[in-house]
Amino acid sequence: MKQYQTYLFDFDYTLADSSRGIVICFRNVLERHHHTGISDGQIKRTIGKTLVESFSILTGIQDAETLEEYRKEYVKEADRFMTVNTRLFPETAAVLQALKEKGAQIGIISTKYRYRIMELMSHAIPQDVIALVVGGEDVKTAKPSPEGVFLALERLNAGKSSTLYIGDSTVDAETARNAGIDFAGVLHGMTTEEELKAYPHVSVMRDLTELI
Repeated sequence: MKQYQTYLFDFDYTLADSSRGIVICFRNVLERHHHTGISDGQIKRTIGKTLVESFSILTGIQDAETLEEYRKEYVKEADRFMTVNTRLFPETAAVLQALKEKGAQIGIISTKYRYRIMELMSHAIPQDVIALVVGGEDVKTAKPSPEGVFLALERLNAGKSSTLYIGDSTVDAETARNAGIDFAGVLHGMTTEEELKAYPHVSVMRDLTELI
């Protein structure tokens, strides 16, 4: 794989495994409202989508007010359960540090809120390693809209041809395609190698070490 000047990462299932915390938060909200028969696997398959999209998929509810209430309840649950139930993947810190030492710019683009990502990363990554975090509150349209990527490219003064987007899901692959930048998939999450390879890609990696 060629070396890029800028690396933009998804967060959940790309840099970190927050699935335990996500499942706890979803299940607390779902059970409070008597939604039963939803498996952990079904919840995990929605990771990477917005909370509103995820709750709609899991419950079949379309009413915007109800979904917004569920979203607010989830955020309160996440304040209690997310950070303590999230772990960076074993290679994450070393790979990001190595890319930084090679002179690359590193950004994170996620549907997760920016403050949550910064809280999680601050425990394991030196502050100067991550140049930019674009969270769900920073954009009007969520992935696979390229808005977050375009915002990152602008703020980092980065060119499309020298930027790689790394993610675990087809939503990430679509985001990179819509933004017109290279994509590398990583098999940390619930998406299969075959699903990722159906999209334009420079690589589908077992883990992040293949970046270096």
